[in-house]
Amino acid sequence: MSGEEQSKTILLIEDEPEIVFGLTDALEFEGFAVVSADTGKGGVSLMRSSRPDAVLLDLMLPDANGFVVCEQIRQIDSLIPIIMLTARSAEADKIRGLESGADDYVTKPFSVGELIARIRALFRRAERAPDVPDTFDIGDANVNLSAHTVTCGKRTEQLSFYEVGLLRLLHERAGQPVSRDEILQKVWGLEAGPSNRTVDNFIVKLRRKLEKKAEAPEFILTVYGYGYKLVL
Repeated sequence: MSGEEQSKTILLIEDEPEIVFGLTDALEFEGFAVVSADTGKGGVSLMRSSRPDAVLLDLMLPDANGFVVCEQIRQIDSLIPIIMLTARSAEADKIRGLESGADDYVTKPFSVGELIARIRALFRRAERAPDVPDTFDIGDANVNLSAHTVTCGKRTEQLSFYEVGLLRLLHERAGQPVSRDEILQKVWGLEAGPSNRTVDNFIVKLRRKLEKKAEAPEFILTVYGYGYKLVL
């Protein structure tokens, strides 16, 4: 394990003791520091006091809806990576979780090894030297990868960790189709699966922020049966 990993703190907001124990043990074994809370209120309080590097957030908490807690965390830190942990696998729940500010969504039961691999990949990508300019225009929108923002006129919106990674990859390959499989592997560090709609959900979010009409995109185009292409 590296010194970089040892310096990383994970905030775990989860009310199931066995999951808290198992994840804490596994994360600490891998060199991460862990702080935990079993309520939404406690988690938000720890978010303010401990300033973690990433958040693992259970959707079903005894005192609060995980979507609301996610939004509250985003108000404190708009850039921190948030992974939702939940037993609810419905597509609508996943989309709502991503729209509330989560970067990723893991359905219980999940592999602890896979979750740790996602966290490791997330930190590696955050520290990777940029391969594209920090700022560039897509139509009337100005994208700032360093600031995690997109500005269109007087409106500025935040970009999540994975939205930045997705835009970076598409910009690196501007004009070329990029497959869903490659996007999942390079941006999320995940293997593709027939039910994995993560990429599609994030494309929807980006189109809402970048396109004049998200339902009729001009710049982030679908390559049917394959993936997506950025046209500048």
